Amino acid sequence: MTRNEMLQDLLVRVPIVQTLGMRCDVKGDDMTAILPFNNKLIGNFSLKALHGGAIGTFLELTAMAQLFLESDVEKLPRTINITVDYLRRGRAENLFARAYIVKMGRRMSSVRVEAWQAERSKAVAAMQGHFLLSRPELESQ
Repeated sequence: MTRNEMLQDLLVRVPIVQTLGMRCDVKGDDMTAILPFNNKLIGNFSLKALHGGAIGTFLELTAMAQLFLESDVEKLPRTINITVDYLRRGRAENLFARAYIVKMGRRMSSVRVEAWQAERSKAVAAMQGHFLLSRPELESQ
């Protein structure tokens, strides 16, 4: 089973992924996470703006998925901390994200994520986060 297949299998078992409707499109070494628009994701109905919590959760899950793809961990990494910068209003349309691993250590990783809608050059939000990797050989120490 490839890492992509393992990731897809893992994501279908995560309740928040199912609630959001998130999916990951992997082509070669590139992964793009997709948050399909759904009315339940609206936080401000008068502005038709996506809820910040939905955006933040999507960014965090994108980082975790990228770490899973690029490492040998068997389960999703655990969040140590994240900082989300909301740069533009998330409109009532699909949201896309890409994660970039800044540093991957044996136990911890640093990841940057950017999300956009119609134009990739106009980011809606960005996230910087640190994650704890669950490696079997380190769990007994």
